[in-house]
Amino acid sequence: MKLDRITSNPNRMNGQPGIRNLRLTVRRVIELLATYPDLGELYREFPELEEEDVRQALIFASSYL
Repeated sequence: MKLDRITSNPNRMNGQPGIRNLRLTVRRVIELLATYPDLGELYREFPELEEEDVRQALIFASSYL
């Protein structure tokens, strides 16, 4: 599966894997999921975040456990 929304740039966010060109790392998205168990609330607080971003962040994170 291609995770085309996960990006890594050594000049942004210390090279940590991020979501598209947003200033959100995969790690932060996982933390947000713990903070906002209601996805509707998460998307209201972070309108730039899309369902596919969250899905790919979870897939990416789970592949490194």
